[in-house]
Amino acid sequence: MKKFKITYWISTGLFTLLMIFSVGNYFFQTDQVKAAFESFAYPSYLVIPLGIVKIIGVVVLWFAPNFLLREWAYAGFFFNIILAFFAHLMINDGQFAGALIALVLLLTSYFSRKKAFVLNLSTQ
Repeated sequence: MKKFKITYWISTGLFTLLMIFSVGNYFFQTDQVKAAFESFAYPSYLVIPLGIVKIIGVVVLWFAPNFLLREWAYAGFFFNIILAFFAHLMINDGQFAGALIALVLLLTSYFSRKKAFVLNLSTQ
C-alpha cells in the first residue's frame, strides 16, 4: 500500500502544478487564452470561470473530507482534459501533449488513491 500512497502523492502533486500553471495562463495571459478558446470554437467568456473552477477543483482534491465531492472534482477535471485533448486534436495544432500528460497524471492520481486509501479502508 505504501507504493500506492507515494504514487498518489507524486501524481497529485504534479497534476496540481500543471493545473496551477494552466490557471496562471488563464489569469495572466487572458487575451492569448481567449484567442485559443476562440480558435477551438469555444466561447472566450469561459476562460475566467474555468480558471476559478480549476482552483476550486485543486483545493477539493487536496482538502475535501467528502468522498463524493472529491469524485466530482476528478470527474470535472477528466471531462475538461478530454475536451481540451480533442479540441487540440481537431484543429490539428499539435498542442495536445499537455492534455495527454494531464490525463495520465489525473488517472494515476485517481486510481492510486483508490488503491492506497479507499480500498485500504475496506480491508481493515
